Amino acid sequence: MEIIQKFGLEAKLFLFQLVNFLIIVFILKRFLFAPLRKMLEQRKRKIEQSLLDAENAKLALDNASQERKKMLSEAKLNADKLTSSVKIAIEEEKQKATIEAKHQAQTILDEARQQAGLEFDNVSKQLGKMSIDLSQKILKKVFSDLFSEEEKQKLMSRALEKIDEKITN
Repeated sequence: MEIIQKFGLEAKLFLFQLVNFLIIVFILKRFLFAPLRKMLEQRKRKIEQSLLDAENAKLALDNASQERKKMLSEAKLNADKLTSSVKIAIEEEKQKATIEAKHQAQTILDEARQQAGLEFDNVSKQLGKMSIDLSQKILKKVFSDLFSEEEKQKLMSRALEKIDEKITN
């Protein structure tokens, strides 16, 4: 106790200070530390939840990226298939159009040959008639001086028959 008196401590005053200290500690613990601890726990849970959400978002982003790549590759594959099928269809249409054009050209050629044949026959007949008429006129002039009228008729009809035969053959 002597030491306590040497340092100037009074027991009553020390006891009151100790009680005041304990009251302040209790008040701080009750009204400051407890809400502060509660708030820190809530923040800790929010941070953990945010980290978990960020991890989930990262996984979702990775999944979405993989899905996008998969969809793009499928779309490219479908586009390639469609392109090749369109090329095949175009090639088939070209071949069909070529065959049809050849067929139409052959039909036109056949019709032109037939028409030319008909025209040739018509021209031949007209030339034959013209040559008969011309031959008659020539024979009439030549025979008029040489033969009688009856002889002229016989010769002319025989000559015309022979000319007719040659023309028809």
